[in-house]
Amino acid sequence: MSIPKILIYGFFVTAVLLIGYFVENYYYLQVLTFIGINTLLALGLNMLMGYAGQISLGHGAFYGIGAYTTAILTVNYQFSPWLSLPCAILLAVTVAFLVGLPTLKLSGYYLGMGTLGFGMIAFIIFREWTSLTGGASGFVGIPSLEAGFISFSSARNYFFLVWAVVLINLIVCGRMIQSRMGRALRAIHDSEKAAMAVGINTMHLKLQIFVFSAAVGALAGFLYAHYISFISPGTFDFLASVRMVTMVVIGGMASIWGALLGAALLTLLPEWLHAFADFEMIVYGLIMMIVMILLPRGLTRGLLDLYEKAGEGTGKGHDN
Repeated sequence: MSIPKILIYGFFVTAVLLIGYFVENYYYLQVLTFIGINTLLALGLNMLMGYAGQISLGHGAFYGIGAYTTAILTVNYQFSPWLSLPCAILLAVTVAFLVGLPTLKLSGYYLGMGTLGFGMIAFIIFREWTSLTGGASGFVGIPSLEAGFISFSSARNYFFLVWAVVLINLIVCGRMIQSRMGRALRAIHDSEKAAMAVGINTMHLKLQIFVFSAAVGALAGFLYAHYISFISPGTFDFLASVRMVTMVVIGGMASIWGALLGAALLTLLPEWLHAFADFEMIVYGLIMMIVMILLPRGLTRGLLDLYEKAGEGTGKGHDN
């Protein structure tokens, strides 16, 4: 028993509209907007990890590239934010291509260590290139987004903007998964050698999905920078990459809706556990261990399994 996709997307759109119109509290809207931005990060990484089976511990770098590129162009060079967006994505894509060429020849833990090294290099650049990035003090004065007579300085308007972008990316990723490319990615995930044996250009495909995930990460960085109007290197450090991986694992790898669930839980968790702020890494590690032991396929897959079992039980009851 499966739920039609049109109903899922319809429920998603309805929920976003209802929340956007009826939630008045600025703080709640802000948290919900951050959930949307984190969903983009988890969604891009899930395409790489969940479907292609490639580990990345440096995706915080692409998040930072998107944020810093738009900040520098709009503040220092007076670019329109909408013109800085393609520049941010182009830079992230170019860097991902150059980094992916050598690192994607690795696999498993070696690939994880390679991407971790890249993420650390990017963080050091963000922190130490003071004349360009503002260094450890951060980058201030990033302008708000506007589109004609619509100003996205309003928390409600920005909420709708972010979740509209999330919806578009969910649809795009869903179409990719159902395409020939998606089937090839799953083949690589199951066995790269077997995929090569049937004629799949695995290196080319892995590079494509790595570049795509970097572009989605840069888009999230762009939205974050223009929402907060201030960025600092700490937002894009190693812990940021760990959070992304945790979102993917908890929500459920190889599930686009798992990215949404994982992002929501990991965004809300710090709000619930203020007392454990100094032990954030330990908390994330424990959560990942518990989920991997009890629900190795993630929360989304676990909930779907329960739903299917309930449906089977109901069906048997009717038969009797």
